[in-house]
Amino acid sequence: MSGGTRNAAETGPVEPSSGRQLRLLRPAGPRVQRPLFGLPVDAIVLDEAVERCMRAVAHGPAIEIGVLNAAKIVIMRTDGALADAVSSADLLLADGQSVVWASRFLRQPLPARVAGIDLFAALLAAAEWEDRSVYLIGATPEVLARTVAEVRRRHPRLRIAGSRDGYFTDEEAADVAADVRASRADLLFLGMTSPKKEIFCARYGAATGAKVTHGVGGSFDVLAGVVRRAPRAWQAIGLEWLYRVLQEPRRLGPRYLRTNAKFIRLTLAERWRPTPVAALSTRPVGSS
Repeated sequence: MSGGTRNAAETGPVEPSSGRQLRLLRPAGPRVQRPLFGLPVDAIVLDEAVERCMRAVAHGPAIEIGVLNAAKIVIMRTDGALADAVSSADLLLADGQSVVWASRFLRQPLPARVAGIDLFAALLAAAEWEDRSVYLIGATPEVLARTVAEVRRRHPRLRIAGSRDGYFTDEEAADVAADVRASRADLLFLGMTSPKKEIFCARYGAATGAKVTHGVGGSFDVLAGVVRRAPRAWQAIGLEWLYRVLQEPRRLGPRYLRTNAKFIRLTLAERWRPTPVAALSTRPVGSS
């Protein structure tokens, strides 16, 4: 395959240590979703998201995770392909604190933000603990190599079924999905930009054979040390976006100002005339 590097079967099977016990999954509770901006957003916290994902790995059916922030909600209004891809997600989470604030203003409160990078980190830890395998797609070959090295450092017993960079063409996408299927990875993480990651998940998620597919955006850059994540204090007050802007003000400043202004206008409009949601799912995620 041209246009990228691929490393399959990077580690062999991991033998559980003596007396090791896998954590027990709690029974699936009733699914709660909130209608926001025409989308059924799951009203859960991080631990619940991890439980639902690992239940899908253990028992099926497979799930595709979608994450929402202010920018994506704005772009979806004019990008039909992205809107369709996000709408098809099986588990839709509020990645941005602005979405949580908007949910409260719109009287459809979400309990908390579930940041895509936090879910990524938690699922890596859960996969290591439960002896599941992961596949990583995204970033440049150099950043990917550093990401894989950091994942190995943090999770030495985690099975990495394979990895490849995110620079592949639309014509190569089916082959990329076939490589993931051949690796028999349980969880697939896509460190690519929008809308590429969402469209790949929607079109090829089932073909990969992965039980959980999660688009993690720029998380590979953070793990590789290319981009610094905001300190927890900034995250807690919803200013992670500002910390990011301060690192690249000329490139990101105008974009964030335009996007945030449009999101505020959308939120105000939703308060008085909510966009209808086609249907709210009553099936617990990760239950057959």
